[in-house]
Order: sequence, then C-alpha cells, then structure tokens
Amino acid sequence: MKIPEELTCIECPLSCTLRLKETDGKIEVSGNQCRRGEEYGRKEALHPCRSLTTTVATGYAHCPRLPVRTAGEIPRELLFAALREIKKLVVREPVLTGQVLIKNLLGTGVDVIATGELNEQDI
Repeated sequence: MKIPEELTCIECPLSCTLRLKETDGKIEVSGNQCRRGEEYGRKEALHPCRSLTTTVATGYAHCPRLPVRTAGEIPRELLFAALREIKKLVVREPVLTGQVLIKNLLGTGVDVIATGELNEQDI
C-alpha cells in the first residue's frame, strides 16, 4: 500500500500539513503541532476510516427522507457498499433521534442511527 506523502490534518483547527514517510515498516509523521496530528497521520496512512452521513427513504410524501449517520467510523473502502446497504432501508414507523436503524453495518461493528425524528404526526 502506498502511503500519501502529505495530508492536511483535520483533528484540530490548526489544519497542519503532515508529511508522511515509511521507514522500516513504520510511519513517521512530521509537520504536526500536536500529538493528535501524529496519531491522525499514522491512522490515515495505515487504515483510513470515515463517518458516513446520508438520508433514508421514509415512504411518506410529506416527509420523504430521514437523516442518518454511522455511530462511528467505518473503513473508507466500504463507503460505497455501505451507501448501497443503507439505501435499502425504508422507514415506515416513528423514529427517535439516536435510534439504531441498522445494527453492525456490513459487519463493521458500527450501527446506523437516526439523526432526526419521524413522529406520529409525520406519518
């Protein structure tokens, strides 16, 4: 796997430009102004993960979409497969914010949760 030479750190507002180098199987990170940048650079080089936010269908014309997100990060290479899986869901009953809609998405151990509500009056 080829590691990127540079990354912009997103762990804090400083947005440091991280320089990555692989030496003897270890990732060296420079350019960071805090420890979080060093950790982020290594993680992003070895196993990039992302949170996923999207919407699902509700089946109701007056409230056709419900916002959802993953409850944690999933491997970046699974994003499109995750979107295909989430697209299969159609919500047809009341939902509370934070309610799990899909458990263990694609075997990642990460659930898909509602970030909005669908109340009785919406149905």
